[in-house]
Amino acid sequence: MQAILEIRNFTKEYSQGKKAVDNLSLSVMPGEIHGFIGHNGAGKTTTIRAVVGVMGFHEGEILIDGHSAKTEPVTCKLLTAYIPDNPDLYDYITGIQYLNYMADMFSVDRKAREERVRKYAELFGITDSLGNLVSFYSHGMKQKLALIGAFLHEPKLLVLDEPFVGLDPEAAFHLKQIMGDLCGRGSAIFFSTHVLDVAEKLCDQVSIIKQGKLILSGSMETVRGSGSLEDVFMEVVEHEK
Repeated sequence: MQAILEIRNFTKEYSQGKKAVDNLSLSVMPGEIHGFIGHNGAGKTTTIRAVVGVMGFHEGEILIDGHSAKTEPVTCKLLTAYIPDNPDLYDYITGIQYLNYMADMFSVDRKAREERVRKYAELFGITDSLGNLVSFYSHGMKQKLALIGAFLHEPKLLVLDEPFVGLDPEAAFHLKQIMGDLCGRGSAIFFSTHVLDVAEKLCDQVSIIKQGKLILSGSMETVRGSGSLEDVFMEVVEHEK
């Protein structure tokens, strides 16, 4: 079976030779939820930005459903949806205009977009706000709108950077359900989080990164062992100091 996301020997070097990510390799298979864990500055966001094509790189390779992020960037982006930790949306359009724009970008037909907008807007409780300008949305509402926009084309790969920060408990519950539904249909999810108990309950696979290097990666059961993910994470990062 072909991986939906495959990162091979990815290295990202900044000025003065500092490596933000050093020779990272991991894969995410269809139907998997893969948690990407590390301290601030560990290299999580750099890796994610390279995966979704926001940041270029020279060393290594990133494949989305077998397509190269370097040589086939448009194809890769059509297969992917990305939610950054702080979604930067257009303030002077309405919520429904934003969602229609996202649906147009990914050629989602009218019937499918209407059904999905209705379904997800009801789940996240923002149906009555879709006619309002995005500038009037709270941070949490903007995050919900961005999530709905990401779900509209049912991406092969969903990439999320700290998706649960700022969401109310009900919205977080529905997000977990949607993530499970997408994976049930063969998509894959790669997301970073600081909320280790959420990762422990939600993820099939987990990778721990520290100072740009992959320290530990595998199934949640294997990585966690007889303890908790939090115990393992603290032991690994303390040992690697």
